[in-house]
Amino acid sequence: MSKQDLTRQEEFKRATAGAVRAIAQQTEVQVAFQPGPAGVSGKRARLPLPTRSLPPAEMAKLRGAADAVALKLRHHDEATHAARAPARKEAREVFDALEDVRVQAVGSRHMAGVAANLRARLSEECEAEGYDRMTRKDQLPLHSALALMARERISGEAVPPAAQRVLDMWRDSLDDKASAAMDELCTATDDQEGFARAARKLLAAMDLAEAELESESSDDQEGDEGAEEASQQDQSSAGEAQSQDQESMQGAEPETMEGDAADEEAQESEEEGAAAEGDEKPGGPQARREVPVTDDASRYRAFSTQFDEVVEADDLCDPDELTRLRQQLDQQLQHLQGVVSKLANRLQRRLMAQQQRAWDFDLEEGILDVARLARVVANPTLSLSYKRERDADFRDTVVTLLIDNSGSMRGRPITVAAMCADILARTLERCAVKTEILGFTTRAWKGGQSRERWVQEGKPRNPGRLNDLRHIVYKAADAPWRRSRRAIGLMLREGLLKENIDGEALDWAYKRLLTRSEHRRILMVISDGAPVDDSTLSVNPGNYLERHLRDVIKTIETRNQVELIAIGIGHDVTRYYRRAVTIVDAEELGGTMMKKLAELFDEDAAEAWQRAASERAPAVI
Repeated sequence: MSKQDLTRQEEFKRATAGAVRAIAQQTEVQVAFQPGPAGVSGKRARLPLPTRSLPPAEMAKLRGAADAVALKLRHHDEATHAARAPARKEAREVFDALEDVRVQAVGSRHMAGVAANLRARLSEECEAEGYDRMTRKDQLPLHSALALMARERISGEAVPPAAQRVLDMWRDSLDDKASAAMDELCTATDDQEGFARAARKLLAAMDLAEAELESESSDDQEGDEGAEEASQQDQSSAGEAQSQDQESMQGAEPETMEGDAADEEAQESEEEGAAAEGDEKPGGPQARREVPVTDDASRYRAFSTQFDEVVEADDLCDPDELTRLRQQLDQQLQHLQGVVSKLANRLQRRLMAQQQRAWDFDLEEGILDVARLARVVANPTLSLSYKRERDADFRDTVVTLLIDNSGSMRGRPITVAAMCADILARTLERCAVKTEILGFTTRAWKGGQSRERWVQEGKPRNPGRLNDLRHIVYKAADAPWRRSRRAIGLMLREGLLKENIDGEALDWAYKRLLTRSEHRRILMVISDGAPVDDSTLSVNPGNYLERHLRDVIKTIETRNQVELIAIGIGHDVTRYYRRAVTIVDAEELGGTMMKKLAELFDEDAAEAWQRAASERAPAVI
């Protein structure tokens, strides 16, 4: 890349940071350019990292993201927002999205350039998320649908063409109460507290926060003390939920810190699951359906596996976008190269030191053993002696990295995981150790075609898993790194990360390893939470997915055919896995991966495993 391109990139970053401070009217704001979505945390703004080539479409998207961040810094009060924020994750997502619509509407009212940047950004996001390819309204997340409709009413501008068709499916879902709340949003855009009250009314109309809203309304209208206490309890629980999420997701993008604690999601799914007979209510949680705990209900199964897919990373993205994502990953590797590369080189030295070569002597053919020529000279009747070099059994090893591709990994965690997987694959390949990189997520949010079939068949009880799995092969074990390097960048793609069903993904990776001929098999799992799929947990016991994960782990660890190790990012995985470690910050992932693999490849441990492998496998002559 030329110096001119690099200078152009730096100039664009400086100009963008200056524009953020000017629009926000806060000179002390710190602007950082990093991969992932834009966000705000205190006086720190995070923007997507631009590529060096800076195509016009990317510049427009970055300007829109910068303007959105600046307007939030200027027109948003976090204390007021937190005081009215609901505790439940789905309701909080809608509440946050509506507030983003408000600050952008207020800020762009008198700035035509800002309004144009925000329109360009929204249009690009709708196309990138594939809104134009959606054929069912449940494919569009509830918070996105309500935000688009609120923006349309407040600004008077039509939504981007890509979102028009799927949004039309949502319009009929609004009843009279929801429409009235939408109208109230339009009249309260300049008053954040009044807007928040109207947003809570909309949540109540959508059956997302009915109890909280009733308490707050009684407090506002009648001054009822009991309602005031209920409101204060709701505010306290919201604050506690946010603080817990921030502690557990250090290193993630600011806007993704607000509701990704998987334990909270699992508890909500258990306590507030949707009833099968109430699915006609649009988007919100349904009345609890009591699921009897019977043998049939607790036995794990999938309602349908017809729509599951195991797909190569190259098939999920066009070549041009895949190249762009890889360039974005390469830029981040430059920042992480120093620290992680040192750890990788240390691991490589340890591995290479253990890969001692050995010789077989007194053979009938091979390389002439010159050390034994003297005895032939002394006694010509003796036959010549030959030798042959053989590699140590250490090389007979395969390592699989199974990476959680759920929505809570969005931002910094998935970026660091992709970088570490890339560096580790290169390191182990230099040491002649086969490496496989896999990812797991779902094809849709809150159920896909499996759930549609379940509804069509009359919603039978205890249906099992109700979402379509997507298991991704980023790098096969036999594929060289140079052919797979571009595919690893797919992890950075917006819209890829959805929900996580860990048990089936772990079983899939385990079975792939069992087909390998290597004697030593290592499976490393990288995750940031318990398994969560709202569609499945709403009509099954609350611990349905977690119990299945424990069963799969128990099976793998007791059979001793694969060495299993797990790394949890902001989530305690030691309660699931016998050999596990938990890290608080995603930045610690690289060092932890190298350290744990070094421990696995320790000479004593390797020899013990090789002895066990030699007992299972026939001797090689």
